[in-house]
Amino acid sequence: MIVWLNGTHGAGKTTTSALVQPLIPDSRVFDAEKVGETLMDITPGLPGTDNFQHWPPWRQLVVETARRVLDYTGGTLVMPMTVLVEQYWREIGTGLAQHAIPVRHFVLHADQDTLRGRIAEDTVVGPNSWFRLKYLEPYAEAARTWLHAEAEVVDTTHLTPAQAALQIAEAVKS
Repeated sequence: MIVWLNGTHGAGKTTTSALVQPLIPDSRVFDAEKVGETLMDITPGLPGTDNFQHWPPWRQLVVETARRVLDYTGGTLVMPMTVLVEQYWREIGTGLAQHAIPVRHFVLHADQDTLRGRIAEDTVVGPNSWFRLKYLEPYAEAARTWLHAEAEVVDTTHLTPAQAALQIAEAVKS
């Protein structure tokens, strides 16, 4: 099984995934961003883009890597990864379904003011990351149009990452 943690950049996916993993027996964290980083390291580079998710191999390799890891280890993969383009989510979901891999899709949501505050105070990426800020509106649009209908929404506006992780783990176990 895959427990996919979606949401905009800065919503707490990476932090929460590390807290979810020990709460779900036989689980591992697989950050699909590493697949994108590998593609970005190809030289000469792949066609120019502002987001590696636009490269079709990224979506295919995420499915294939998850499948291969699960074939090897079994258990559950906890995957923190923002996917805001519905077509990309469908490609990944269809690919996983073709391999009979069930997905529990969660969206970590917070209101825009909370997100802006978290981004402003971020000590990992740095305060006011332009990269994170530029995805606030695309996230809001995806949330309105398709994303929240496709997932279990966990409103983290007033939750700690530990509380969000517990809520997700309890949902998965039920």
